[in-house]
Amino acid sequence: MKIKNDQPVIFSNNLFVTLLLAAVVGLTGCKQEGPAEEAGKKVDEATERTQERLEEGTEQRQESMEKRDEAMGQKSGSVEEYLDDSAITAKIKGEMVADPLLSATKIDVVTDKGVVKLSGVLNSQQSADRALEIARGVKGVKSVESNLVVSPVAK
Repeated sequence: MKIKNDQPVIFSNNLFVTLLLAAVVGLTGCKQEGPAEEAGKKVDEATERTQERLEEGTEQRQESMEKRDEAMGQKSGSVEEYLDDSAITAKIKGEMVADPLLSATKIDVVTDKGVVKLSGVLNSQQSADRALEIARGVKGVKSVESNLVVSPVAK
């Protein structure tokens, strides 16, 4: 009967030794890289390269968008200047037509970035002075350049 009682101990010792050997063999196998580990490393490296490229692309797109925004800001500013210049020219011409001293005269008005250029031939210095006064009095005018000529023969 003693043999029967020792068998479970021997069986459990054998089971323990078997499990221990399996663990050692398993751990020894983990030290060697297999195809799965190599593939995992390659995937990791590819992921890192892709991430770097994405970051570079993002930076390039950001710079491109900033340049576009700058250009749009400059273009919109020039459109505003053009509209302002047109409004200044229209205001000056309207006031000259309404003025009895200048209504019959032909004065060319050109506005560029707030600088008004007047040209034409007038029959009196008083008409030239009045044209300059009107141009200088319009809001948005930075300066006035006069190319007006006074000729008593002018009609």
